[in-house]
Amino acid sequence: MPINFQQTYSQIKTIGAKSEERRKKKEDARKQARNLFATYSAELDALRAKVDSAKQIDSNIRCAVPLDENLASSYGIEDSVIQATLIAADGSQINPDRHASIQFGLINVGAITMKLTSGETPEIFTNTELMYGDDLLPNGIPMSEGLVALKRDLAERSVLDELSKNIKGDVVTFTDGPIELWGAKGEDVHSFTDYIQKYLGVLSRLQSRGIITAGYVDKPSADLVVRLLEIMMADNEQIKKLRDFHPLRSVSDRWLFGEKENPLLKPGERSAIFKIQSSSEKNYTGVLELHFFYLNVGTEGKPYPVRVEVPKWVVDDKTKLNLLHAVLVQQCKMMGSRPYPYLLHRAHETAVVKQEEKYQIEQMLLNELLKNNEESDVGSNKQSAKNLQGRTKR
Repeated sequence: MPINFQQTYSQIKTIGAKSEERRKKKEDARKQARNLFATYSAELDALRAKVDSAKQIDSNIRCAVPLDENLASSYGIEDSVIQATLIAADGSQINPDRHASIQFGLINVGAITMKLTSGETPEIFTNTELMYGDDLLPNGIPMSEGLVALKRDLAERSVLDELSKNIKGDVVTFTDGPIELWGAKGEDVHSFTDYIQKYLGVLSRLQSRGIITAGYVDKPSADLVVRLLEIMMADNEQIKKLRDFHPLRSVSDRWLFGEKENPLLKPGERSAIFKIQSSSEKNYTGVLELHFFYLNVGTEGKPYPVRVEVPKWVVDDKTKLNLLHAVLVQQCKMMGSRPYPYLLHRAHETAVVKQEEKYQIEQMLLNELLKNNEESDVGSNKQSAKNLQGRTKR
């Protein structure tokens, strides 16, 4: 049946009627967040101590932890010629579909390398992995969409590792999205453990060769720094129930660092560096410990903060950190009024799997199985019924 627009319209009117209430609540929370940010900017020991206290109660809390830079710190880039090799990778996937006539999965990773100041044309690479049969049953359990995504993340970072081998000079690599891999639940846990160990191995190899690597998070929705401020607000009773304590819920880090009228970061500036406190930190130890900073890739009057995740070995080397900073600003400027790293955009174009390509792969696979006298299935009746919905009745 079609959408009940009368019912939906009534709900929309109810939402609109509460706009003023939400606006006032958001304004109050934002003002409080800015005041807290200024108050605790230099109180680094107190901030770290409060997070440690919170961790004693709930080790899974997720927030920012300051290092040695004041919260309100900001850093620009030096005007200089950047000389480095850049490698960006992005991936896409086809998830196994039990309603299809044949079950298969696919991961396609596109990568671009560019040697700055060389005058050479960027090189394009594609790595495609088809998964069928036992490939879809890691540890004997059907592969979920979450595991396919994990496998894609591993493939992206592995391509960076492979392409960066034997390159002389500074190498800067980056992918779209966080470096941090999220944990799995239920039946996926054992497979996740396998993938995370392989992933950590890739990061370790990049570190051993001094390769700069980062995860670029566009339009971040996280509240890592705001959550740090909430923890500082909590009293002894509230800190025992942090999961229910969200006085600044309507405030995001993105707003905090990029408020249009008074952004904390000028165009091209990065914030202080923070460590990521989360349930997954036990996986990323030593030089692999994960950190982040915010970077304003926007222009005057149009701030656009993004989050950049980096491992500790990049944080500890200010030359590497400054090079990454400069590269990302330069890359985003190449995209004009919609700043985003140019090479990541190109990598995405290379990686994306179109619907017609999926159909072609499915037909090629079916034909090959038939040619070799292997039994194939038919699509589910449910999928067949869905396919009828778009057809014109006669």
